[in-house]
This record gives sequence, C-alpha cells and structure tokens, in this order.
Amino acid sequence: MDTYLKETKILDYSNASIQKLLEQRGWENLDTVAKVQAIYNFVRDEIKFGYNVSDYISASQVLNDGYGQCNTKATLLMALLRATDVPNRIHGFTIDKALQKGAITGIWYRLSPKNILHSWVEVWVNEQWYFLEGVILDKPYLTKLQEQNSDCKTTFCGFGVYTDNFENPPIEWNLNNTFIQDKGINQDFGVFDTPDEFYSKHQQKLNAFKRFAFQHTVRHIMNNNVERIRNKRVTNLKK
Repeated sequence: MDTYLKETKILDYSNASIQKLLEQRGWENLDTVAKVQAIYNFVRDEIKFGYNVSDYISASQVLNDGYGQCNTKATLLMALLRATDVPNRIHGFTIDKALQKGAITGIWYRLSPKNILHSWVEVWVNEQWYFLEGVILDKPYLTKLQEQNSDCKTTFCGFGVYTDNFENPPIEWNLNNTFIQDKGINQDFGVFDTPDEFYSKHQQKLNAFKRFAFQHTVRHIMNNNVERIRNKRVTNLKK
C-alpha cells in the first residue's frame, strides 16, 4: 500500500498549510472509518464547489482557494487521506458537458468541449476500495439546488449534478460508494496511483484560446453562477 501513500508535486501534503490543518483537526487520532468520514466531510462541505484555474494545481493551492470541482477536490481529498496514512488512488473518466449546463451558459457552454475530464478518489478501507465521488458539491449548494428544483425527485442533470436520485443522492460515506455526477460518465480511463500520472496522460480538450478564456473569464462567470444559487432565497415552495 506504500504506492498509495506517497507524496507528489500535486499531492503536497508536507506543505505547511496542510500540516497546520491536520494539527488543528486532529484527524490522525481517529480510527480509520471515522478519519475518512471526517476528511471526506471537510472536503465536501468546507471546500465549496467552484472552478479553480486548472485541474493540475496542488492540494495546498486547492486548500488555499477554499473551493474546487471534481478533479481539484479529488486532489485535496487524496492528499489529506495520504497524510493520515489512508491509502487511495484516482480513477479517471470523461463526463458529458450537459451536467454543467446552468453553471455555464450561452456562448461559453456552446464552445466548451463535449467531453470533460473527470475523476473520483478510491479509498482503501477494511480490505476494500470505496468510490468517493459524492465529495464534489458542498451541502449548502446542493440543498439550494434541490429547493429551487423541488419538483424533481429522480433524474437531474445540470449545475454540476447528474444523478438518478436527486431528492436523496448518495453523498454520505459510511463504508459505501458515494456519487453525484456518475450518470454523466461516458469514457473510463481506469485507475492511476497519483493525479500527477493521470494528468500526464489526459488533459481537458481545450485549445490555447479556450484555455485562456476559461482561466481568465469563464470560470469566474461559473463561480458567480454557483454562488448565486448557493445564496439565493427560495420562496413559494410547494408543500
């Protein structure tokens, strides 16, 4: 299992900010299941759903940003778990861009690639791999999204979600797999020991113009759209 605990350039868990967080939270003192639950819940809810400058940033930068999406939240989750001696790996995919509609709109949605790079963390606990994709959306955001679409109980696609159980998606971890975007998967790249290895082989399909536009304009629009949903007051809900 040493392979699944090593530190890398992206999984920089020796960074001072990560070490300070570990000291403050005391996760190392928990048993394995409680440790995974606590770290998973931290990354899911205390790191807001949002779009970073790229998929390839380090875990310490994700922590410093305070927000992330599937790939960057996976990076931080892996680093924190490895720092507390919980083996893990990354599973790479692409997902259909339809699940981002609403977070991204108009011309930018039309220009975005059909297939978007996606990943989840697989954690080794009690001699079994568990899939932790449900970490992507923070609960306040997901709750507001559910309130604003209260008529939908089953399949929902958009705003960072693609699930068949929108009313009660499997996002809580207790020795089970968690999911929130898995229904959008359309290509499976398999498992990788580290995100460094994954991203050396697979990147978002963006040309230079689109990459520049995403980093400097589009992601800020997307983050503003997400924040509006998170902060919106919902009235006149059906009883």
